[in-house]
Amino acid sequence: MDWGTELWDQYDIIEKHTQSGLELVEKYVKFVKERTEIEQNYAKQLRNLSKKYNLKRIGKDEPECRLSSYQSFLEILNEMNDYAGQRELIAENMMMNICIDLTKYLQELKQERKMYLMEAKKAQQSLESTYKQLDSTKKRFEREWREAERAAQYAEKTDQDINATKADVEKAKQQAHMRAHVAEECKNDYAAQLQKYNKEQNQFYFNDMPLIFNKVQDLDERRVRKLAQGYILFSDTEKHVMPIIGKCLEGMTKAGTNVNERNDSMVVIEQNKSGFERPGDVEFEDYSQGINRASSDSSLGTPKGPMELLGKNRSKNFWLFSKKSKLSPSTLPPFSTPPAPSPANGPPSPKFGRDPLSYCLKEINKTVKPRISSFRTLRRSKFTPERITPTVTEDFTHLPPEQRRKRLQQKLEEICKELQKEVDQSEALGKMKDVYEKNPQMGDPASLASQISQTSQSIERLRGELNKYETWLAEAGGRGDTLRYKSHTFNNNGAHDVLSPDGAHSDESTPDPSQAIYAEFDDDFEDEELTAPIGKCTAMYSFPGASEGTISMQEGEVLAVVEEDKGDGWTRVRRNNGDEGYIPTSYVTISINK
Repeated sequence: MDWGTELWDQYDIIEKHTQSGLELVEKYVKFVKERTEIEQNYAKQLRNLSKKYNLKRIGKDEPECRLSSYQSFLEILNEMNDYAGQRELIAENMMMNICIDLTKYLQELKQERKMYLMEAKKAQQSLESTYKQLDSTKKRFEREWREAERAAQYAEKTDQDINATKADVEKAKQQAHMRAHVAEECKNDYAAQLQKYNKEQNQFYFNDMPLIFNKVQDLDERRVRKLAQGYILFSDTEKHVMPIIGKCLEGMTKAGTNVNERNDSMVVIEQNKSGFERPGDVEFEDYSQGINRASSDSSLGTPKGPMELLGKNRSKNFWLFSKKSKLSPSTLPPFSTPPAPSPANGPPSPKFGRDPLSYCLKEINKTVKPRISSFRTLRRSKFTPERITPTVTEDFTHLPPEQRRKRLQQKLEEICKELQKEVDQSEALGKMKDVYEKNPQMGDPASLASQISQTSQSIERLRGELNKYETWLAEAGGRGDTLRYKSHTFNNNGAHDVLSPDGAHSDESTPDPSQAIYAEFDDDFEDEELTAPIGKCTAMYSFPGASEGTISMQEGEVLAVVEEDKGDGWTRVRRNNGDEGYIPTSYVTISINK
């Protein structure tokens, strides 16, 4: 069933229905646009929320950065940011695939519908014009036939009139005959026009209008189909990102399961452990023996009892290194030299001697020398954490012993990494210089002199810092067998000075420069297992590979890439027979496996 057959006489209904359908499409497009605005605002608010609570402003050295609860919170914020990105993607896809696409399609439908309605109106106007012509010929035929009848009646009356002359009779007959002839012609015109109108009317109702209505029906069905696809895309757009959103939510769940409260407790211990020993028992001082202690402003006297130590805070516990006990200047005893131990006081403590507080304060005095030179300075100011914040020193003496050792070891590791990086760069420059000397067409060796000199200076500076921090670590009680990196220094001629593990120059004879350059690489090749290739390369030019550590190749030869260019212009490759070596990166085209 189609509109052309069933709705042949419902032009107005069809026009109204199609217009209503187009308005529905416009309404749906507007609805989706508002939905995209909601998604975009939601994503924006989520990003702002994630940014607000993201604590990236805190440096990596901050204590809480190592806590699993802190790291999990950052992971949740990152996942939230990714989740916001998926909401933005939903809004973008809806705008592109639904709003823009439907709006464009809607304009096409409007133009097509307008064209069909214009065709229908044109056919209708043509039929109406034909009908007007038919009506005109009909009225003319009616008028002329009546005139002919009156003329015939007049001629007959004249013929019967005895007073009429023969001329009058002839004239009346001729007039009647002429009117009859005109009426006959009008009749024929009317018949022809009627036949034409019937033909056009049949064409209009059985061919033209059904065809137009069927086209409008097809247009409307395509509109409905496209709108249905828009309905489906409305849900599919979100379904497509649901797996990624699910991963974001799984990441948040995983972040929660990764929290390890026991590990956080251990991190707090590791970060805040001072390394001090616990104070020993306070010895009994028998005043009945008549012991008098001399006080001095330059030494710390033995406390006479816990009440004197606590001062005004007698009802509270005594915390030596905490903010819980804020010692006022009046509660701190002056510095004094302890007298010789009295037998009546019992044996001294194995850790602290006779004065545990003196021992602890001496330990503090050792670790915060730049800040606290004597206890007298504490009497001039309030003994609060805000006032005794130690100055940060290069050797970390402002930290407790345990923390100082950890910071020194961390600094040593950083220096060793930086030193190894400079050594690798020096070796690469040495290789490049050696290649330039043997192959002048590849470059000028003198152009590398400044870089080699600068790298050598950096290596010497880092060696000095390494020795300095190793000395401080040894003083702090750390392990003295810190790893020394094998390094090379380069003079202006490109020769190498090989250092022994303890940092002194070796007395052994200096090997050939090219041998020294690649000796470490050859050792690596022997010690390490065969590395899996990461790609392939094809030689564009032949390379002799005369230098030690390099490998020869012929133009068009295919080699396996073992190690990419690290910025020195060389790539490590391997043949099928297992031979490995370095080749100039610019001599080959490389294809890395994905």
